[in-house]
Amino acid sequence: MKYFDFGCTKRKVSVIGLGCMRMDELNPTQVDRVVKTSIDAGINFFDHADIYGDGECEKLFATVLKKDPDLRDNIFIQSKCAIRDGLYDFSRDYILRSVDGILSRLGTDHLDCLLLHRPDALMDLDEVQQAFSRLHEEGKVQSFGVSNMNRFQLELLQSGVSFPIVADQLQMSIAHSPMIDEGINVNTMFNGAVTRSSGTLEYCRLKGIIVQTWSPLQKGFFDGCFLGDPEYEKLNAELNRLADKYNVQADTIAYAWLLRYPARMQVIAGTMNPEHIKSAAKAADITLSREEWYSLYTAAGNELP
Repeated sequence: MKYFDFGCTKRKVSVIGLGCMRMDELNPTQVDRVVKTSIDAGINFFDHADIYGDGECEKLFATVLKKDPDLRDNIFIQSKCAIRDGLYDFSRDYILRSVDGILSRLGTDHLDCLLLHRPDALMDLDEVQQAFSRLHEEGKVQSFGVSNMNRFQLELLQSGVSFPIVADQLQMSIAHSPMIDEGINVNTMFNGAVTRSSGTLEYCRLKGIIVQTWSPLQKGFFDGCFLGDPEYEKLNAELNRLADKYNVQADTIAYAWLLRYPARMQVIAGTMNPEHIKSAAKAADITLSREEWYSLYTAAGNELP
């Protein structure tokens, strides 16, 4: 496993994190096995959100912490808030109330990182700053980030808060790569040149912001997994070829493709299958060549101008 410094605390976190969105599908015994398998594989980063299972995922995770209280100091817990029924909410009171709920469900006194979950068009910078300041002063949150924000939203938010925005969680996979496409197709009339993220990847590189990739095996927006999908026959053939070369599974290569991008990349694997967790962890030890990275990119149906 590979690790990098995260946020102001400089905590060492794994480049593969476990996304806990589907944890409510498990029982406490299974959750314990998933967490322990992750740790044994070198994964020390666990990503939650208050809406995952309507809070049930955090409660189940808490059962593991309760059984092994010493575990809390050896792992990094991130959660997210701001998605409400029919709206997004960055208001001071809602952020503060949400974090208190998250901490209560997790059974911990602090989050290592809090992400604001999707952009709130009505964001008031002063209110966000007030919420962040209080959470940090009270020791409830150590670092702050966002999810699904473009570079201008990041810059706007950063202009109003005194805490560095350390991470942006963004959807990205070989079969969902518009942020990469727009860079490769600059100044062309190809569909890939359509600017959907305003150079967000490049901005994150400039500012040292961690890019956390969610749905790393998905095609489209929750349209299903591309592994084994006949629609992606060429991609799967190339994944399998490289999997044989590196003596790993195809999903490992898909994760390694994301890690090869030269930003501060962190893959959030959403699997609850212990064997798939082990497979994901192996991606940290593989560095694809430039030729291999581009062969996967074009096999997914992307054309180079």
